Amino acid sequence: MKRSLRVFVIFVAFLVVGVSLEARAALHTETVEYKQGDTVLVGYLAYDDTSMERRPGVLVVHEWWGLNDYAKRRAELLAQKGYIAFALDMYGGGKTTDHPKQAGEWATFVRQNREVGTQRFLAAYELLRNHQMTERGKIAAIGYCFGGYIVLAMAQEGVDLRGVVSFHGALPAGRVEPNTIKAKILVCHGADDASISYEQIRQFQENLRDAQADWQFIVYGGARHGFTNPAADGLGIPTLGYNRNADMRSWKAMMAFFQEILGQ
Repeated sequence: MKRSLRVFVIFVAFLVVGVSLEARAALHTETVEYKQGDTVLVGYLAYDDTSMERRPGVLVVHEWWGLNDYAKRRAELLAQKGYIAFALDMYGGGKTTDHPKQAGEWATFVRQNREVGTQRFLAAYELLRNHQMTERGKIAAIGYCFGGYIVLAMAQEGVDLRGVVSFHGALPAGRVEPNTIKAKILVCHGADDASISYEQIRQFQENLRDAQADWQFIVYGGARHGFTNPAADGLGIPTLGYNRNADMRSWKAMMAFFQEILGQ
């Protein structure tokens, strides 16, 4: 390689590294302790700090494994897109697990104690809404698996959100009074999700119609439960599986949805 070409390649390499480091340095992340009653919750906040202008906020609700690195990474991706994102804690103490039995017990407790779940979500909602970087009237929520159920349930309870997005989430049952739901709803569902029956889907959609909600329900062929999580294939659970196409397409659908409801 000629010396001039070699110098140019080295210069480009340093330039790429410099841009990468600059982009990484612009992303502010922090662990945040907050409370619901006497329970200490531990969330994860992310935003781009190159600008101090207010921007739309997005709450991220974790899978039934707890607030692990996957949920935090999704918050970081949203921050890179110009949002302030808060990955909240539905279990307390920021605890996580890799064991399905333990995860099921934690998730079941929250789902069966609806008031506890609601208050924990609202604690995170108020924290994000009152943050100096958040544009107060523009807050959405997304959730994965267990988290998908939570954001749909919060929409059904009438929480003042611009919109919610559920990725391979369980579907809340029960009818909702018309005009209760303020949030627009996007559900991203795997066609091969064995954990959700056709009857559950039919009833959920019927309930949204009766509630006069603004909703979309997108089904991805060949996608199983957990289709957005690359770690799903390594968990040894046959009903779970990562699907790269469904992951990418559902993320794009969410971004288009956010453009509509949040303006960016």
